[in-house]
Amino acid sequence: MVAYMSSMRLVVQSQGRLSSFNAKLNLARSSIMKQKKRSLRLARNSRFVLLMGLVFFIAAPASAQDATLLEAAKKDGQIVAYGSLESDVEAAISKAFRKKTGIEVKYWRGSATKVMDRALGEYRAGRPLFDVILTNDNPMQIMWKDGIFAKYDSPAAKDFHREAIDPNLGPRYRNIIIGVVYNNRVIKPAEAPKSLEDLLKPQYRGKLAMPDPLQHTPTTQWLASLQKIMGKEKSDKYIRGLAAMKPILVESFIPATERVIIGEALVAIAFVRHAFFYGQKGAPLDYVRLEKMLGDGHYIALNNKAPHPNAGKAYIDFFLDDESMNILAKMGGEFVNRKGIYPPLPDADKIRFIEMLDLDKKGYEEKIKEYAKIFVR
Repeated sequence: MVAYMSSMRLVVQSQGRLSSFNAKLNLARSSIMKQKKRSLRLARNSRFVLLMGLVFFIAAPASAQDATLLEAAKKDGQIVAYGSLESDVEAAISKAFRKKTGIEVKYWRGSATKVMDRALGEYRAGRPLFDVILTNDNPMQIMWKDGIFAKYDSPAAKDFHREAIDPNLGPRYRNIIIGVVYNNRVIKPAEAPKSLEDLLKPQYRGKLAMPDPLQHTPTTQWLASLQKIMGKEKSDKYIRGLAAMKPILVESFIPATERVIIGEALVAIAFVRHAFFYGQKGAPLDYVRLEKMLGDGHYIALNNKAPHPNAGKAYIDFFLDDESMNILAKMGGEFVNRKGIYPPLPDADKIRFIEMLDLDKKGYEEKIKEYAKIFVR
């Protein structure tokens, strides 16, 4: 009996010690779990802090850079731009830019060829007066290859379609679409040309205005690109037929349209958007709804020896931003490439845009020699 009682005391003592051990084990486990939870919370908080810091790091320099750039741009005092954008539209953009920044804009307008010739002439002479150039794709590519532009990645580029961004020149801010415009007071819509081939009808002989392909590079390019919608053999024949119509040859697309407005010409090869741009001013103008229309892009770039480089950058940022692109579309009827902005031109959504061929210097020279034998004044 004594042995039995001793045995029971040992069991109870063992159970006591076991219970104490289990209690300590549970306490340790609880402590470990609490430490794990604290570690997880700290890790999550650290990741959050790190993420927020990264966001701040990414976002802060942009706004800081904008402020720094604008301050430096104001010290430049002005910006000088050469381009082929209509003066009225550019004046509206310059006014908005001046209101926002206080920086004056001096703008000289000419045809794409004259813009390129003046810019290259000044640059080669070592006395470039311009900060920014804005004109057609091909002349811009030629000037880029001649090494007159700085590569500037504007923060406004993010809101343009990816396919509209050139690796060197940045966003193609607008597509210029070349078609046929006519005087709708003289020609009723039902009697208007329905195709490019209709321009070869007898009634348009001497009454067709177009830029001189020997002096206007976009028209040289347009004629060379007709093969994309007609085929080579047919386009060669068409170009000879067009020259035989004794067209009124002018400096660029704007004076071609002006000849139609004043009644000197019945039809013109010109920008489609002129129907809207001049039409809203009361001009008797409409455009022919061709099945396909050739066109080109326009870019804006910074001179790498710009007299006012910071003002030039600030102007490019503003020019590519929402306010400026809306002025281009709503006031000028432009087909801009900034997302979500469209021109108020009737049937604009039905236009099938075909990009023109790229011509290098040699290509232009060859075509000008060819057309000099066809377009005889």
